[in-house]
Amino acid sequence: MANEDLLPSLLFKINQNQLALEAAIMELTLWVEQHGSSEIGGNVRSALATVTKNEEFINMTLAVLMTPE
Repeated sequence: MANEDLLPSLLFKINQNQLALEAAIMELTLWVEQHGSSEIGGNVRSALATVTKNEEFINMTLAVLMTPE
């Protein structure tokens, strides 16, 4: 595999890791909220909104980078 082919694959894997971490953090947030700390849950949800907001752009960019020329 050529070095220029590695970048899209690397970015794809990093994005997968980011989404997995988002899911894990959301699970913890749900637990925290169920145990009476809705303020902290709201703060975490606000921070995770950035991940959600950027997800479409990241996916579109990865699709372009991974398309063979």
